[in-house]
Amino acid sequence: MIFEHEIPDGSRLYFGQTAKQKRFLEAKVSAFFSKIGFDEIVTPNFSYSQHQSIDNVNELITVTDEVNNPVALRADSTLDVVRIITKRLGRTTSHKKWFYIQPTFSYPSTEQYQIGCEWIEHDNVSDVINLNAEVLNLLDFGSQKPIIQVANINIPKLISSELNISLELFKNGEVGTLFDLNIEWLSSLIAVKTIEDLTNIISKVPNNIKPELEKLLKIASSVDYENVIVSPIYYSAMKYYDDVYYTVIKDNFTLACGGGYKSDGISSLGFALYTDNLLKILED
Repeated sequence: MIFEHEIPDGSRLYFGQTAKQKRFLEAKVSAFFSKIGFDEIVTPNFSYSQHQSIDNVNELITVTDEVNNPVALRADSTLDVVRIITKRLGRTTSHKKWFYIQPTFSYPSTEQYQIGCEWIEHDNVSDVINLNAEVLNLLDFGSQKPIIQVANINIPKLISSELNISLELFKNGEVGTLFDLNIEWLSSLIAVKTIEDLTNIISKVPNNIKPELEKLLKIASSVDYENVIVSPIYYSAMKYYDDVYYTVIKDNFTLACGGGYKSDGISSLGFALYTDNLLKILED
C-alpha cells in the first residue's frame, strides 16, 4: 500500500537546514562560475537526444510527443547544453563558457541534482580539471580532500584490441580476471596510482599504447591539486567521453566527473558536480 505522503525511491526531498545548505552550495559555486566568465543556462527537462548521452538507454524515462516521437526526461545535461548553444542559440550568442544548476532523471524514479559547466570549442583537459580543483578548494572537506582520479578512455580500448579481450572486463572493473591473464606489463599497469608509477611503466607497454599513456601522464602532471591519482585502465560508463577524463571521489562517493568530448565535430570540455553526494560529505 502506498500512502499519499510517500515519495518514490530515488526521489529527493530537501527541507529546513538541508534545503538551506543546498541553496548555499549552489549559490557559492554559481558565484565562482560567474566571476570567471561563465554564463548560466537552464535546459528543458525533456529532450529528443538523450539516447546519445547515456550508455544504457534502459535508464531513460521516456514518453512520446504529440506525433509519437520518443522524448526522454533529462538524464544528462552535457550534450543538450552544447547542441542548444551551438545550434539553437548560435545566431544570438557566441559565448563559449556555460554553467547549469539542474537535476537529471533516470529510471524508474531517481533524481540527481547537478552543478555543471561546459567549455565549448576548448580541448585542453587539464584546464577543466584545474577548474574543478578550484571549486573543490572553495569547499570545506576538513583535513582530507577528495581524490581526483585521472584516466584515459582510449587506453582500455587499445589494451582490449592488443590482447583480443572483451572491453566489458574494463567496463565492469573485473581486475581479478585481468590479473589472471598473467601479463607482466598489464599487471603493472593495473597497479599504477601515481604519476611516478605511470612514468616507470610507459617503456614496458606495447608501442601502440604508449602515446595514450604519455598523454595521460602529461595532463595528470599539469593538475594543480594535492590529491591526484592516475588510473590508466579505468573505463567510464559515460557515452561521450573520448579522451582523458576524470572523477572526484571521497569516502566511496563520486562527487564530480568531467573530461573532453566531441559533439557534432566540436571539441569541448565539461564537468558535473553531484550536489546530493557533495552535501552528504560536507555535512559529515
